[in-house]
Amino acid sequence: MSEEKQTPEEEIEVVSEEADVDTEAKSSEAEKPEQETEADQISDLKDKVAEAEDKYLRAEAEMQNMQSRYAKEQVQAVKFANQKLAASILPAVDNLERALQVDAEDGAAKQIKTGVEMVYKTLISALEEHDVKAVGETGETFDPNFHQAIQSVPADDDHPADTIATVLQKGYVLADRVIRPAMVAVYN
Repeated sequence: MSEEKQTPEEEIEVVSEEADVDTEAKSSEAEKPEQETEADQISDLKDKVAEAEDKYLRAEAEMQNMQSRYAKEQVQAVKFANQKLAASILPAVDNLERALQVDAEDGAAKQIKTGVEMVYKTLISALEEHDVKAVGETGETFDPNFHQAIQSVPADDDHPADTIATVLQKGYVLADRVIRPAMVAVYN
């Protein structure tokens, strides 16, 4: 501006131009935080979406794990459902085996023994149908997973160490689970 005197109208124009410049500067400053705020909001929302997606994927994976675990448990439950029943029947099978070891001398005793043998065979076949099998035979290698050593017998040339000398009580397994270990005497 020169040193000339300005008329009041010119002064108003100059002041209004300065005010316009100040307003533009202030509005551009006001727009900056507003733009930054929008960018921050967008960034925050993206973070929240990513977090929600992560939680969703984790929850879905957990549900799949639970379903597969449940399916395995169901298979195991079905597979071993007969375990208690089989364990309850085993003492009766043992008693029938003991009864069959007794010699029958007269006709009536032989008929009774034949009946007991039929009952025994029926029970054994029913157990085998349900995947219950006897373990522990004389001459087998001793396995602590299936056999329980009750006695030890000195080994000799004909009988190697860690083999079963005699079976005192048969053991039974259901599928791959031991219901009752065989009680055995083992060569040492």
